[in-house]
Amino acid sequence: MVEIREVTTKRERRIFASFNADMYKDIPQAIPDLVSDEYNNFLPNKNPAFEYCRAKQFLAYKDGKCVGRIAGIISDAANTKWDTKRIRFSRVDFIDDMEVSEALFKAVENWGRAEGLTQIHGPIGFSDMDQEGMLVEGFDTEGMFITIYNHPYYIKHLENNGFVKDIDWVEYLIKMPEESDEKINELSKLVLKRYKLRLIEPKSRKEIKPYLPKVFRLLNICYEDLYGTVELSNEQIMKYYHQFILLINSDYVKFIEDEEGELVGFGLALPSMNKAVKKSKGRLFPFGWYRVLRAPYIKADVLDLYLVGVLPRMQNKGLTAILLNSMTESARKNKVKYAETGPELETNNQVQALWKHYDTKQHKRRRCWIKDL
Repeated sequence: MVEIREVTTKRERRIFASFNADMYKDIPQAIPDLVSDEYNNFLPNKNPAFEYCRAKQFLAYKDGKCVGRIAGIISDAANTKWDTKRIRFSRVDFIDDMEVSEALFKAVENWGRAEGLTQIHGPIGFSDMDQEGMLVEGFDTEGMFITIYNHPYYIKHLENNGFVKDIDWVEYLIKMPEESDEKINELSKLVLKRYKLRLIEPKSRKEIKPYLPKVFRLLNICYEDLYGTVELSNEQIMKYYHQFILLINSDYVKFIEDEEGELVGFGLALPSMNKAVKKSKGRLFPFGWYRVLRAPYIKADVLDLYLVGVLPRMQNKGLTAILLNSMTESARKNKVKYAETGPELETNNQVQALWKHYDTKQHKRRRCWIKDL
């Protein structure tokens, strides 16, 4: 028999936060979450998203052992913006036991019904900056620090629990060119000149700091129409500012300003954090923090592409290509072999068209599921 317990104590919060890292510790492709971040994400005094979200965490026990977890999140801001009545499921993990997964989903579904909601979807977090999308293709490929890894059997559990596909994200592996593309370099110069723009390639964190809050405000505008997004509050922007500034390598941070000094485009990438996080088993203490903070400056074969955005009025003018070309040049000089994109909506043809200039492979797919309550 499966017992579902709502998380209420510090001990239960620690079990919930570390469950994924512990469950996947022997899976080479899985990159663990930072346990301390996962713990804090569900504390209202640590996560500004609780200004517009409510959340509950649940653990599943069978024969006295914890065998699964799930979180339910009600984003009032998302339901208002998208005119929906949905509850989100997030941080879902379970052993290959239908009784366990069914009990976990029922816990979230019952809360949703009690709140008058009519649909459940996920995995999706508090905001678009959280991990989202269940892996459905690419299980033999190492994940990214910012994405979810899960066992292939999760798919049949979702289907058996009545979920269907709502939307997919795809990810690409990009081979870095060995030579500089002079044609793109010249086109970049022409575009910058034509629209009176300036490409900024900062050399230090000090130069980057003033731009980061502007980046997240621009991100609010650029990502406004993407699936499930809600506007980041000022408090959330500052939270992500403090997280990003510690991990940034200035070689892979690019900005574009117009002639009036307005930020109109940005690109943020980072050498893969996988080895540092995996070696630390998702824990910052005693030495994990040192590995994680050093990781952006250690030579890596893979560059993770995190965020790229262009102000809507400046889109379709070549700015994204300029940003990517500049990051590619930095990666080439640093002898990076590959880049990995973060999840991109399968319907985002504009972004995917950018990869036609590169040698690419679509190697992963992840899914947001949905079910009527």
